[in-house]
Order: sequence, then C-alpha cells, then structure tokens
Amino acid sequence: MTSETYIDFCFVRPASGGFANEIDELLKQTFAKKRLNWFLEEKTSEGIEIVVAEIKGMSNWDSEEETIQFIEEHAAEAFWEYLQGYKMFIYPVLRGCNSCGTH
Repeated sequence: MTSETYIDFCFVRPASGGFANEIDELLKQTFAKKRLNWFLEEKTSEGIEIVVAEIKGMSNWDSEEETIQFIEEHAAEAFWEYLQGYKMFIYPVLRGCNSCGTH
C-alpha cells in the first residue's frame, strides 16, 4: 500500500560549516530507494547550526510506528547524534472516496 508521507526533522550541532550538505547526505543514505523529496533550511545562531528538513512524498509505510522502525534500522549514527526533534504524519491511501474507505 502507498501512503502520503510528511516528516519534519530538526538537526543541531556546534557551528563548523556545511551542515546542510551533511544532512542531505544522511537523508540520501537513510531513505535510499524511497520516493521522498526534501527541502533543507539551515540557520546559524549563537555558535550552533540548525537544519530543519521537510520531507514529503509517497512511501510503503502504513503508520508512524512503521516509519520510526525503518529509520531506526537504516539511519547512521550521526543522524541520531544530530537529531533533536521530529514530527511525522503517514496517511495510507484508502479505497474509494478516502473518507470512509468503502465507496
């Protein structure tokens, strides 16, 4: 089954430059072969770098729990080191009119 997938991640580390590029590579490795696209917004403030990743697309996950399990199995150690927060919504495509799933 295909699901609409929306994930936001917030990554933080001490400022050293090139953080958005590093996060882009981590996301490419983690979500290889998934039909997901992302937009990265990078900020630097008070000696830290922050990257907010907005991820959207279609996936084969049916729930947030299934998505988290996938990420836990595929994300590199640096991903977990930098991750400070996330939000996700997984909307499985229902049959029919999408309101009741039967019509």
